[in-house]
Amino acid sequence: MLDYILLSVPVIFLVASVIFAYKSAVSGRRSRKRIVLSQIGSFAAVASVCLVTAAITAFAVSEGDAETAKEGTSFGLAMIGAALATGISGIGGGIAVGNAAPAAIGATSEDPKAFGKALIFVALGEGVALYGLLVSILIISKV
Repeated sequence: MLDYILLSVPVIFLVASVIFAYKSAVSGRRSRKRIVLSQIGSFAAVASVCLVTAAITAFAVSEGDAETAKEGTSFGLAMIGAALATGISGIGGGIAVGNAAPAAIGATSEDPKAFGKALIFVALGEGVALYGLLVSILIISKV
């Protein structure tokens, strides 16, 4: 039961920060740059808390049984690697699509024959996120 509570605290914190950022953006109290920086800061805080908690847990387990500690640490690092592969590729794919899609719409509005070429560039950006997801599935399947 304690595991579920420990897992829910970072999730609740991140959801609360997203709600706070959304309300700040809608009301216009804060600039977009400041909202993005606060989101990056909250993500960094949650990531550091999770990594410290994982390190403390791995150290506590290593005191008892070396084989269990090795399995637990390798499993935890594999999950962190899978999460990073998915998260970073998703962010990169979002940035790529966010930049390519308006350019594709503009090119298509000027020349409708350019739709096929423009669609390829948008799909390449989405492919980055799919490759990251594939890598994370491969990491998880090896554990």
